[in-house]
Amino acid sequence: MQKLTNKEEEVMHILWRLKKAFVKDVLAEITEDKPHYNTLSTIIRNLEEKGFLSHNAYGNTHQYYPIIEIEEYRKKFMSTAIENYFNNSYKNMVSFFAEENKISAQELREILEIIEQKK
Repeated sequence: MQKLTNKEEEVMHILWRLKKAFVKDVLAEITEDKPHYNTLSTIIRNLEEKGFLSHNAYGNTHQYYPIIEIEEYRKKFMSTAIENYFNNSYKNMVSFFAEENKISAQELREILEIIEQKK
């Protein structure tokens, strides 16, 4: 599975939320740095070529839908991020977020409870 560009990820998040959409529907959901319709259409076709989307044809127009689930992409993305940025260590990742004050002691206790319950 290929890593997506920021704009491709933005489009995928929209399609995961909408489930099915035409290019104009996706365009309506983009609030910042709105691309031209043709540019967005190209991004969506690229996502289809990469195996993330498929479509139903209605005459000359296409309704697109995700064929890769968000959970599948999230697992791949997180594994890659942990490998590339945290030396393949979940401990290093959690330490980073704790040092950046992005996770509280209470949240860490809740995570420990989840881990203990799974044993």
